[in-house]
Formats: sequence, structure tokens, C-alpha cells
Amino acid sequence: MRKTLTALIFAAALPTVAMAMPEGGPRHDGPPHRGGPFAQLELTPEQRQQVDQLMHEQKRADREIHQRYLDKLPAAEKTAMEKEAQASRDKTQNAIRGLLKPEQQKRFDDMHKEREARAAEWKEFQAWKAEKAKKAQ
Repeated sequence: MRKTLTALIFAAALPTVAMAMPEGGPRHDGPPHRGGPFAQLELTPEQRQQVDQLMHEQKRADREIHQRYLDKLPAAEKTAMEKEAQASRDKTQNAIRGLLKPEQQKRFDDMHKEREARAAEWKEFQAWKAEKAKKAQ
């Protein structure tokens, strides 16, 4: 149970790391990154695209597995975990923001606002979808 919660908290913190990524996602047009898991393989662009696709599918599968276990947690534990994960994300966000120059901080804040807007829109869509499913029954 502890390992699962640790993994879930780690997974919940990943969006913070993603916000620090360059606009448009990772770039694969330059030399391989030192220390990356596939850097020494000298992958072709096609291979990189296929590896990226496989990694994306793996992340999706991991999210589905985590969600299945989250659904089994009591509401009080879910709430506590969400609060702890949010506090961890906030701490990391503030640390990242502190490393940035003023113009970068402005863009970082804008990106954060855009992400929050997309999250609110997604939540609204999920609520609409659930209501539509109830009406269909």
C-alpha cells in the first residue's frame, strides 16, 4: 500500500515537471541528451518517434493502473493524498519559479494559468459527460 501511495504521489507531481519543459514538448532534432535513457543508442528520427509512442502508451497504462487503485481508497485517504500531492506540487512550482528570470517567471505564470484553465474545462467536460450518461440511463 505504501509503495502504491508513493507511486501515486510521484505520478501526481509529474505535471509540475512537464510545465518546466520547453514549449511544444521535448525536442528530438538535436544531439541526444547526455544521460538520457536512449542517448547512447543513436536512434534514428523514426525510432525516436516509435520509442516516444511506446513511452506515451506506457504512461497512459500506468495512469489507468493508478486510477484503479485510487478508486479503491476511502474518501478520507483520497482527500489526504490529494492535499499532500498538491502541497508537493506547489512547493516544486515555487522552487522552479524562484530559479527563473523575471521574463521567464511571467511566461511560467501564464503557462500555469493556461494549465489551470484547461484543467477547469476538462473537469466541466467530465461533469457534463457524467450527466449525459445519467440521462441516457
